[in-house]
Amino acid sequence: MEYTIQKLGIMAGVSTRTLRYYDEIGILKPARINSSGYRIYGKAEVDTLQQILFYRELGISLENIKEIIVSPTFDSVNALKEHREKLLAKRDQLDLLIANVDKTIVASEGRIKMSDKEKFEGFKQKLIDDNEKKYGEEIRKKYGDEQVDKSNAKIKGMTEQQYAEVEKLSALVISTLNEAFKIGDPAGELAQKAADLHRQWLSYFWNSYTKEAHAGVAQMYVDDERFTAYYDKEQPGTAEFLRDAILIYTGMKK
Repeated sequence: MEYTIQKLGIMAGVSTRTLRYYDEIGILKPARINSSGYRIYGKAEVDTLQQILFYRELGISLENIKEIIVSPTFDSVNALKEHREKLLAKRDQLDLLIANVDKTIVASEGRIKMSDKEKFEGFKQKLIDDNEKKYGEEIRKKYGDEQVDKSNAKIKGMTEQQYAEVEKLSALVISTLNEAFKIGDPAGELAQKAADLHRQWLSYFWNSYTKEAHAGVAQMYVDDERFTAYYDKEQPGTAEFLRDAILIYTGMKK
């Protein structure tokens, strides 16, 4: 069966503007253009759009999706199996949070007692799962399964106060870093404060801190485009600035 761009958009729940953009960037071309100048999509294009939407749901950028689906080695069946595994993992995360909400409701009604630690179990597990999904492969390759598993165990063991402190520190690192970046001196007082706050933040996740490991993480922020995108989203160049500040802070850069 074939579809016009409007019919495909309605069926898939995406706008015709989005489909036109996918055409422009070469990620989803129509099967043909009819005599009236309308884009026409067939089964292959429908299947490709489904794959694109699956990947988008998993938070993958359009640039990376294009690289995946236009690759000569792309296997749509294997891709669907991978989507299923990741969606099941996502469902498990949601189920955990829903169970946590349900338990909190019952506790609020006085029917059970719920410890402060239990209130944060779902959030901590989601933090672990999100980190594993985004960076797990690279981090495990760099530091080994044992270190990563110990870090995850440390997150699970956080108290309510520690969890709140981590969230506060995370925001403080970013705000201090952004202000330091405006000054432009990685050796300056504010930049070094950002590096020290970053060390404090890391210490909540690491069993032991070393300057070498801290410097290694800072370099990874520049080498891995996903970390770079996170730090550069407000001000391009921030990831490199943080790397330089940490290298100075750890004594790895004179």
